[in-house]
Amino acid sequence: MTTILIVDDDINILQLVNIHLSEAGFKVFQAKDGTEALGILNREVCDLAVVDVMMPFMDGYALTRVIRKKYDIPVILLTAKNQIEDKEIGYKSGTDDYLVKPFEPKELNFRIEALLRRYDKQSDESIIRLGSTTINKKSYEVQLGDRTILLPLKEFELLYFLALNPMQVFSRDHLIEHIWGVDYEGDERTVDVHVKRLRERFSNLTDDFHIKTVRGVGYSLEAIRR
Repeated sequence: MTTILIVDDDINILQLVNIHLSEAGFKVFQAKDGTEALGILNREVCDLAVVDVMMPFMDGYALTRVIRKKYDIPVILLTAKNQIEDKEIGYKSGTDDYLVKPFEPKELNFRIEALLRRYDKQSDESIIRLGSTTINKKSYEVQLGDRTILLPLKEFELLYFLALNPMQVFSRDHLIEHIWGVDYEGDERTVDVHVKRLRERFSNLTDDFHIKTVRGVGYSLEAIRR
């Protein structure tokens, strides 16, 4: 189910949008300000955020900048203003779309569906989500909630390849050829060392996945279903 985060300090807007999007088949999370929204994003995987501009503690522009920096999801800004200067600030903050209040709930739905289609085409296979873990091949980063982990190149490529093909078993020779190349002159113990390092890094940080040893064959990544 596609998950939408709605952020607005107006409880009436939250309720209206929640009802409409829920009826349209979306799962909805609600936040009354930017701080609460970031807490939700740290815990849950959201596909799109609808963010009000005027909010206490952290306005919509600042929240959009944080979302753009940490999460690869589209953002729609809601505002009571229709000035070109406000739109300019919004787009410079990283928003993907802009909707002026008051608005028709159906129009918001149309814009959400259009952005989700666009992001789905753009994302391709460069971003893998396993529960609350995001593996981003564009930035070569692994995101665990609000924590960003930068791995050595070969560790990242090994993790990305296994996560791209979950539940498939790969021999050490296959992994060496794919990650290190056919001209690699080392031995298959290199794979064991890199798998051990990945396990040590992530075993105490997340249970979204684990790398399983298939005795006599090789390795497989298992994503934990919730």
